[in-house]
Amino acid sequence: MAENKTINTVINGVVQTDEELKQFNYLNLGPTHPATHGIFQNVLKMDGEIIVDAQPTIGYIHRAFEKLAEHRPYYQVTPITDRLNYCSSPINNIGWYLTVEKLLKVEMPKRVDYMRVVIMELARIADHIVCNSVIAVDTGALTGFLYVFQWREKIYEIYEQICGARLTTNIGRIGGFERDFTDDVNRRINEFIEEFPAALKEFEKMVLRNRIFMDRTINVGSISAEKALDYGFTGPNLRAAGVDYDVRVMSPYCSYNDFDFVIPVGTQGDTYDRFCVRQEEMWQSLSIIKQAMQKMPKGNYFADVPEFYLPPKDAVYNTMEGLIWHFKIVMGEVDVPKGQVYHSVEGGNGELGFYLVSDGGRQPYRLHFRRPCFIYYQAYTEMIKGAMLSDAIITLSSLNVIAGELDA
Repeated sequence: MAENKTINTVINGVVQTDEELKQFNYLNLGPTHPATHGIFQNVLKMDGEIIVDAQPTIGYIHRAFEKLAEHRPYYQVTPITDRLNYCSSPINNIGWYLTVEKLLKVEMPKRVDYMRVVIMELARIADHIVCNSVIAVDTGALTGFLYVFQWREKIYEIYEQICGARLTTNIGRIGGFERDFTDDVNRRINEFIEEFPAALKEFEKMVLRNRIFMDRTINVGSISAEKALDYGFTGPNLRAAGVDYDVRVMSPYCSYNDFDFVIPVGTQGDTYDRFCVRQEEMWQSLSIIKQAMQKMPKGNYFADVPEFYLPPKDAVYNTMEGLIWHFKIVMGEVDVPKGQVYHSVEGGNGELGFYLVSDGGRQPYRLHFRRPCFIYYQAYTEMIKGAMLSDAIITLSSLNVIAGELDA
């Protein structure tokens, strides 16, 4: 026999031999630990506090979203999209609607586009608030987390006024919205635009030039632009590495080309850059929302496609046409054309895409979700090799991996 090694145990594919046990320690990072911010398990091979190797595990959610969606009518796919990145659910909802509308070749009124832009940018801010405030917590700045988190609550109150839900939103419909923005919604959005900048500035003053924060994040969890592109990074994690790719600019949708905004980019691709890019993106989102509210076109909040647009309850209860279309849409009795389309949006974490194949039936024949977090998590183990254990925590936070996107 060439070797006389005794295998002691195997944990998630990581083999521990007698020789290795004498030299290294093995540590389960996760799957359920407050510091992992989700259901993630990594078996770490440790030399003291240095991570020599890591073996990730995915599949703790076990939801099989794509297969679930292939057995549901098009409208009932929407709640599944909520559960992908639940920090910015409205972007997922609207991304799905845009995909179906692309298959149906439906053109939206300008007002619908602008309303969708407002909601998606609010969702982006909410997502970035969660990510950046948690990075601050991981460096010991709990106060900042408590300070800015109340602004996510205000965004949730806007969602609640629009659709009656807060986290899993189901905002909008195929073909537009269920109802127009009310005066109260407009008031809340305008108040947010006016009041949030002061809080954001205060948060930046506390964290951005803080010596402890900078020491803990600069040159930590770095990834080069080339390596990030090889993995398929998009969104703020790619932009932090210096690549100015943004779906809103490269493949405009929802009239994004009507608005002036810049794409913030970093240079090092480290944790600090990812934090700074998300901070700047919140400022840009505020600017976009402000422009959209000021230039909000008049007109309908839904397209003239009664065979696909689920009518408001008032129309269902009081008109024969509304009742008929409601019945036909809910029962899947409308003809969805055969074909295949791909549509993507700039999600809170990067390019969120839907590849839809229709055979003309009442539900998708095949559906695939492009989830940015699934890609980030593949790079995570390489990013933490050679780092300290404490760096592994903050690197995962800055990538903002959401478990709901891992096993779709």
